Amino acid sequence: MNVQDFYPLFLRSSRVVINSRTVEENDIFFAFSGTNFDGATQAKTAVLKGAAAAIVENPEYADPVDNIYCVESTLGFLQDLARFHRSQLNIPVIALTGSNGKTTTKELMHAVLSQGFEVQYTRGNLNNHIGVPLTVLSIRAEHQMAVVEMGANHQKEIELLCDIARPDYGYITNFGKAHLEGFGGVEGVIKGKSELYDHLIHHQGTILVNDEDAVQVEKTKDYTQVISFGSAKADYRFDGFEQNNRVGLRFSGYEALSKLTGSYNLANLCAAAALGEHFGIRPELIKTAIESYTPSNMRSQIVEKDGKVVVLDTYNANPSSMELSLKNFAQYQGSKTVILGDMLELGSDSEQEHIKILQLTADLGFDRVITVGPLFAAVNEEGTSLQNTADAAMALKENPVSTENILLKGSRGIALEKLFDIL
Repeated sequence: MNVQDFYPLFLRSSRVVINSRTVEENDIFFAFSGTNFDGATQAKTAVLKGAAAAIVENPEYADPVDNIYCVESTLGFLQDLARFHRSQLNIPVIALTGSNGKTTTKELMHAVLSQGFEVQYTRGNLNNHIGVPLTVLSIRAEHQMAVVEMGANHQKEIELLCDIARPDYGYITNFGKAHLEGFGGVEGVIKGKSELYDHLIHHQGTILVNDEDAVQVEKTKDYTQVISFGSAKADYRFDGFEQNNRVGLRFSGYEALSKLTGSYNLANLCAAAALGEHFGIRPELIKTAIESYTPSNMRSQIVEKDGKVVVLDTYNANPSSMELSLKNFAQYQGSKTVILGDMLELGSDSEQEHIKILQLTADLGFDRVITVGPLFAAVNEEGTSLQNTADAAMALKENPVSTENILLKGSRGIALEKLFDIL
């Protein structure tokens, strides 16, 4: 089976799925295999549930009569199908990556652009070598543009994702201390993320640039197809403000207060608004989009409960985002507790970066500091330190947090959101 022969069947299908438990009528099931399981064993079940076809890489389970096709690599076929599908699309595709803020920015871009267009976008965190093809394959005839998030933790990954999604527009939120182990340091992060720039420049695409970010400016200084925002000299100018621990923008005679916390989200708001203006979204509709967007993904999420303000920012953490979150939280009025989870994938920089964060918490003078995870525990000699979330839950039940404000910030692997109900 080759991609071009399979493509008509794909066009007649409803969607592509990789989890046999989610298969519905007219889906296409891609059977991925892992160390301890072979997804091909579920291909027949998927067809019986109504799948239009199944793709396996184990010939033992192939059955063309039931549209169960064997390919050399399930992943390779998924990616090739996405490439071919992308080649048939004639709509703008916007890609974004970055160390911090890419998911929030992606959702804001979708919210703004949806005021004038039918927009497909990356759902959840499907931003890797499997998720990007799935996003591309979810673009159908009714969509007028797409926003594709790209994540990476090593060199050449963004290059691969660009080869699949072939973006016409691109934006890098920032270059921070994320995935240092895989990228080989901050310079490796800059090189790896800039693969998006390399693709756009090579294919004469358009780059969205925050001209107050020196790295973005330097990387794009010799390229002319640029949309800029930030300074007074930029193509699009917005004035940021903060009110009731939330951030907003003033532009074109309008004032839009978002539900996001942290001045670090101003650039995310500006990027979405600038893109909206570029594509002709009216200012009043941009205001509507910004004010209506409600974060619910454990990123810069503010929850008011039982007289307390909880900042839930537990989906990811690295030294750059941790520092920004702590400095923002320090400005909250009233007593404050910070509960910090380990920052993962920092390699040889891990110990020093965790020490720096502990020193920052001391400098900012929080009322109570609690760390969760073995990396913080190894260097937290004076404060409250728990090895894992289960231990933290027990400790918080015995000694509840009484401050008016609470920040939960940590890497995904620590799962600090499990402490929310206890707080």
